[in-house]
Amino acid sequence: MPRLTRIYTRTGDDGSTGLAGCERVAKDGARITAIGELDELNSLIGVVRALLIPADPLDGMLLSVQHRLFDLGGELAMPDQALARGAWATRLEIWIDELNAELPPLREFILPSGGLAAAHCHQARAVCRRAERSLLRLSREETVNSATLKYLNRLSDLLFVMARTLARREGGRETLWQKDIE
Repeated sequence: MPRLTRIYTRTGDDGSTGLAGCERVAKDGARITAIGELDELNSLIGVVRALLIPADPLDGMLLSVQHRLFDLGGELAMPDQALARGAWATRLEIWIDELNAELPPLREFILPSGGLAAAHCHQARAVCRRAERSLLRLSREETVNSATLKYLNRLSDLLFVMARTLARREGGRETLWQKDIE
């Protein structure tokens, strides 16, 4: 794979961008929007990781997620390639079950809150859901690897459980939703 030797190319000045196969597409098209939302999610996960200590098991999980998100972006940049595998979502399910076993059962919805890392993790979950919706929209126009959609669906669940875990660690309370509060 060629390395970037120059960051700007000027080829996108007309509102188009290149896919891996050199095809030019609109920067606001469904495929590029989905790639951008995966990039935003990956960046936000980087913020969460920056708030963790490197030896934290959550950091290792999130590092793995960042690599997989990069793969998903690559898959979208190469429309004829399928990189995502069902085993990726299965791995997330294992992590979800491990983390969730340490948490009290939910009896009510919780509001996004907690400490700084937990709050950013909740934000990452919301961005993950948006990326998933974007990919679903793309799947109505073009073929999308179903393993990619499954991965994002599980990832939002993992981020939710991680946010709960971080809230407890950071000494932040989970704020329960209350109906009709003033």
